[in-house]
Amino acid sequence: MARPVPDDHVIVLFGATGDLAARKLLPGFFELGVAGLMPRDFRVIGTAPVARSDDDFRAHVHDVVERFGKVPPTGDAWDAFIARVSYVESGSDDASALAAAVAAAERDLGGSPGVLLYLSIPPAAMDAIVGAIGESGLARGGAKVILEKPFGTDVDSARALNARLHSVFAEEQIFRIDHFLGKEAVLNILAFRFANGLFEPIWNRDHIDHVQIDVPETLSVTGRASFYESTGAYRDMVVTHLFQMLAFMAMDPPKELAPGPISEAKAQVFRSLRPVRPADVVRGQYDGYRDEPGVSPDSDTETFVALRCAVDNARWAGVPFYLRTGKHMAENARIISIAFRPPPKSMFPAGSGAGAQGPDHLTFDLGDSSRVSLSFYGKRPGAGMNLEKESLQFELHGAGDDGTLLEAYERLIHDALLGDRTLFISAENIERLWRTSAPLLDDPPPLHPYRPGSWGPEAALDLIAPVDWRLPFERPWRAP
Repeated sequence: MARPVPDDHVIVLFGATGDLAARKLLPGFFELGVAGLMPRDFRVIGTAPVARSDDDFRAHVHDVVERFGKVPPTGDAWDAFIARVSYVESGSDDASALAAAVAAAERDLGGSPGVLLYLSIPPAAMDAIVGAIGESGLARGGAKVILEKPFGTDVDSARALNARLHSVFAEEQIFRIDHFLGKEAVLNILAFRFANGLFEPIWNRDHIDHVQIDVPETLSVTGRASFYESTGAYRDMVVTHLFQMLAFMAMDPPKELAPGPISEAKAQVFRSLRPVRPADVVRGQYDGYRDEPGVSPDSDTETFVALRCAVDNARWAGVPFYLRTGKHMAENARIISIAFRPPPKSMFPAGSGAGAQGPDHLTFDLGDSSRVSLSFYGKRPGAGMNLEKESLQFELHGAGDDGTLLEAYERLIHDALLGDRTLFISAENIERLWRTSAPLLDDPPPLHPYRPGSWGPEAALDLIAPVDWRLPFERPWRAP
């Protein structure tokens, strides 16, 4: 099914000279255009609180697309794109010049084009810029706004942020973006679960022993320490990313593939999520973190967190969900792994190998390769009945990819242009997750040190015992 093309739009990029805009957003706009998925006609207006001419900004856009993009900025496609790009200086408390530029772009496009405001800005600037947008009239006519995390740091700050947003925008205008949810492999969870009679009947407590969601990162916090000191691994990654992935994994079947039913199915998971108890959490801090510029010498900020949580409903009662993420770890990975229960009775004798390499697993790799693996026991060729682990693996770039796959930000920008809120986070859901997190945030357990380049503190092994973390894999993914 061909992806729909959005109606005409004026796209306003706040923070247009920042790092996210350079690495993801500006290249993403161009690549959507190359794929034929930008609006039929559009204007992109970059804005930031620094003076810059249109030509200077266009040269900057060329440089970042050349450096970070997948498609080189050349040819007719580039000429058509860059001619629609301009720049307006705007302060955090005055968007009048920007509003005038948007109005001019709307007249140039003709008709009634949509307006998409992308706020790629620091949290400290959010209040003032939202106010300036409201006073300037930029939110009128159903203009859509995309927000980057963090969406608060606790339930009170999340409520305050949502109240500020709702003073200017209706909830249906707000698109809280989590780039993890734009990945092909996350969407494959929906396809595997709900399109296959093989999996949906067994997606419950009777057949699944436990679930792991594992997002280790090799990067340290160098260059981001001031931000990280106010958040830590739990606020930065678990509330915004890992819980969202858990919801896709755990939700009941929506009545249809549409934004409302999917959002409600996720909300039901979050309502059933038990409060996170400090006793079920391991916090860690890598050796040397306190030596990073901007970090307090007695910092209590975690750079690693592992937790056990529970979805208290009929489908998942008694099934533990194990979540782990951290900085300065051994590998970069984004894995969801489902461990199935063994057969209730085995006919295979001791020493046959049945069950010796752990349970059967269905594993989703949410990295750029977008892979899925199903492991199971099979007979080793030869005499006797000796069993060993085998696996079926599926990889998107080995499955007829025609070059039209979208990166996560590209997909989510395209969805926002269409007004499709399926993969975005609602105010209700984010506030619910902060309430679920309150026991941990109010009484965090002590920090455990861990060595940079390791898999985190040893206490994380005790948390999940008697099972093991799936990462590191005993057997690597096969080459395509």
